Amino acid sequence: MIGIVGVFVVGIGLGYLLLTVVLGVLVSREQPTVEPPADGPGDAPPTSVYFLIAALDEALVIADTVRSALGQGDAHVVVVDDGSADDTGAAARGVDPQRVTVVRRELPEARLGKGAALNVGLERIVELVAESGTDPASVVVCVMDADGRLSDGALGHVLPLFADPRVGGAQLIVRIRNRERLLGLIQDVEFYGMTATSQIGRTRTGTVSLGGNGQFTRLTALTDLGRPPWTASLTEDLDLTISLLTAGWVLTSTPRAHVTQQGVERLRPLLRQRTRWYQGHMTCGGRLPEIWRSVPMSNGAVLELTAYLAVPWVLVLPWSVLFHVGLWQTYQAIEVQGWSAFGGSALGQGVGVVLWYLLIFFPSIVSGFVYFRRARGRTLVRSLVLAHLLIPAAYVSYAAAWLALARMMRGQTGWVKTQRSQEVGAPATAGHHLATPTTKENP
Repeated sequence: MIGIVGVFVVGIGLGYLLLTVVLGVLVSREQPTVEPPADGPGDAPPTSVYFLIAALDEALVIADTVRSALGQGDAHVVVVDDGSADDTGAAARGVDPQRVTVVRRELPEARLGKGAALNVGLERIVELVAESGTDPASVVVCVMDADGRLSDGALGHVLPLFADPRVGGAQLIVRIRNRERLLGLIQDVEFYGMTATSQIGRTRTGTVSLGGNGQFTRLTALTDLGRPPWTASLTEDLDLTISLLTAGWVLTSTPRAHVTQQGVERLRPLLRQRTRWYQGHMTCGGRLPEIWRSVPMSNGAVLELTAYLAVPWVLVLPWSVLFHVGLWQTYQAIEVQGWSAFGGSALGQGVGVVLWYLLIFFPSIVSGFVYFRRARGRTLVRSLVLAHLLIPAAYVSYAAAWLALARMMRGQTGWVKTQRSQEVGAPATAGHHLATPTTKENP
């Protein structure tokens, strides 16, 4: 019975993964923009961009991030200084007082979560747009993390996506900057390989999941929700994704641009970060009835988003157990043409080893090949070797999923802010040497 359940779970997981990856490869070969509806021409692309950054004790990185955003072109940056104890606000404002607006929050209103800070920043953006006389329909809001940097010319690839009036948001794929270190490199293989390609594949259903970094949304899509768009969810970005999709908007991406960020450099903070992500993802599953009742969403969009929200529940948690059961059963019982795996003749042993290897590493092989095709700067052999490290890295995900479940059962919703590190000067899209981490707690 366990074997049947294991095959079912693994089959669903691999099927969903491979389908989105194959679609991602196909989409990446096509035009980077979403085609306008067949019944009429597209709108003119938005012309005004407001960057929105929620920052708490980010003096180490905020100035470089603001400078990078302003370097994208004629844009304005709004930084919400969420009660920082350092010089975050001054560092941000000092880059360009004319094009940077700092909104300072004080306790007890401050430090109530990223969603609350973003909502305050959005209110200020609405005021700035009104003061400038700009048409809100021509404005796009880009949410960035305090360590986020867009690739060169990113706006030139993103803004045309909004020529389609159906598109309410776009999420850029993520690269890790400090990938000269092993843990950062593994995260880059995760983000820029299979995950990025899968996200691009989800453009086919218009259900690309928004992230907290490199997240573009129409100003009117945010204000038309009729409530503050970001919630107190641990994954306020995924919660916004669901809100926009159920309101009838299409969410998309482009393979022609990306956003970079710092990778977590130590295992314990990485586990803490992933636990928060899993808890937020699992909590958002409570919105499935709302998704199923949504009239504007297509059947394909409902099915894909349902599968995505179910991943921790029907894939990661069961797979963390069944994967090991399956390996043991394979070791004991697989027979190939009459030879027991790892027993009998040399041919039987060889075939058994190959089958066991494929069972364990097939997703990693695919991930390594995809990363090789996307990253370009690495050889195929090195990319495949790196991808094999995703197997031990998967245990961070297993542990995080179970810890998230335990936190949900205990009613815990607090989180600890991801640490930042001082970066020695280098181009935004290049690797960076990191040092001097700093960590602050956000209740």
